Amino acid sequence: MGWRKIAGKIVNYDNPNSFGSKLRRRRFSNFKNIISDTFDEYGCVNIIDMGGTKRYWNIMPSDFITKYNMHITIVNLPGTNKEKGDEYFKMVDGDCCNLFNYKDNEFHIAHSNSVIEHVGGSDNMCKFAREVSRVAIKYYIQTPNYWFPMEPHCMMPFFHWLPRSLRISMILKTNIGNWSKCNTIEEATSAIDSAQLLNKKKFYKLFHDSIRITERFMLLPKSIIAIRN
Repeated sequence: MGWRKIAGKIVNYDNPNSFGSKLRRRRFSNFKNIISDTFDEYGCVNIIDMGGTKRYWNIMPSDFITKYNMHITIVNLPGTNKEKGDEYFKMVDGDCCNLFNYKDNEFHIAHSNSVIEHVGGSDNMCKFAREVSRVAIKYYIQTPNYWFPMEPHCMMPFFHWLPRSLRISMILKTNIGNWSKCNTIEEATSAIDSAQLLNKKKFYKLFHDSIRITERFMLLPKSIIAIRN
């Protein structure tokens, strides 16, 4: 079996039988407890999904939203929301590093799945984390672990461990996993910098008041989760 097929089985979320999809469902079983506790406390559950998609929430049972009176606000950069809202989902243009339209603790839960690694450098990550803590009473934040050998975005093993200059040089010459060959240094730099994976030390420093969970695949640390409940 080639590494592409192996990668697909691990992190292809469009495949319901992939390990990644199964892990998301298992991960959601932990998140359900936070939702249930919130509903018991407030009679409804208002969630801000920072950088997420409506499709992601299909991991829930079909009646879950109505059962817990959930209302989910999905915030993405202008022009990137491709889905339509409905009575349960509100699609909003915004910058998750600066949610100035929302008051402190306006939401019960802030949720983010594999987003913080895409917001830019350390300054933006700090801003994102501050907004997570500010706009919601509770939060549930997940990100891929830097020390997992498969780079989860281009789906190529060990690529993210190489020096940045070498990665830029490589993608200027050939396709890298799911990432297409770039034509200019600017394109290559943008592609390489589009995902900056975090290790546990950096991630937990951003969410210092959280409970921390490490998800593993074959004993390797695939992703890390921070929970404030």
